Amino acid sequence: MCFDLDSRPPIAPIAGGAIDHAEVRVTAADGATFRALVARASAPTGAGMIVLPDVRGLHRYYEELALRFAEAGVDAIAIDYFGRTAPDDDRGEAFPFMDHVAQTRYATLTADVAAAAATLRAETGGRVTRLHTVGFCFGGRLSFDAATMGQGLAGVIGFYGWPVGAARSDVPAPADVADRMAGRVLGLFGGADQGIPPEAVATFEASLSAAGVRHEIVTYADAPHSFFDRKHAEFAEASADAWARVLAFTAEDATTAA
Repeated sequence: MCFDLDSRPPIAPIAGGAIDHAEVRVTAADGATFRALVARASAPTGAGMIVLPDVRGLHRYYEELALRFAEAGVDAIAIDYFGRTAPDDDRGEAFPFMDHVAQTRYATLTADVAAAAATLRAETGGRVTRLHTVGFCFGGRLSFDAATMGQGLAGVIGFYGWPVGAARSDVPAPADVADRMAGRVLGLFGGADQGIPPEAVATFEASLSAAGVRHEIVTYADAPHSFFDRKHAEFAEASADAWARVLAFTAEDATTAA
């Protein structure tokens, strides 16, 4: 698990920021529907962000993160993974998320990312021209892999997404598919993450370099897995730096992102 249910993004709301947001249902190519939150910027920059949650699915942390992106001029959609298997949209404490993670498949996750991309590119979603993904933990791995999905992404961002190792729910290791990636990659890791050792990060970076993928890999010394959390005040500096890098990454012009 990545974030607790009471975790929140370590990003202060912009005073006076005016955004529109709505909970919607999105339909994937296979006809399945899933819950999502769409946040529209009042002063859009042309950038868009697909927010890919951790194993808990779409809970409050990711809804708030979508709002923070919109305040920064980035139209955003945060999606849930479990519309095909869960009986309802409740992702609270009692939700048996790992049972449903085990039922996810890369093909359907790919379809969900494609549907989210279409939502943001539609007029009602902002008609974004620079589309990105950002994910955390399980979603971080998926976000890296999104660069191989043929969605014309300007870039992908992963917070402590497992970059190597056996497939989980047949989601491939990003290091193994680097030669198929298009766009840029920003990887953000914790130096004290016991699940993702420095050797794993180094292997990922080497695979990106070998494939000629433009990338930036940042490791925050002493930061654990899931450091990007308002509750972790001791990592506020690392979180602030990570957020600044994310916003700078989304601001880069699409013509330089290929």
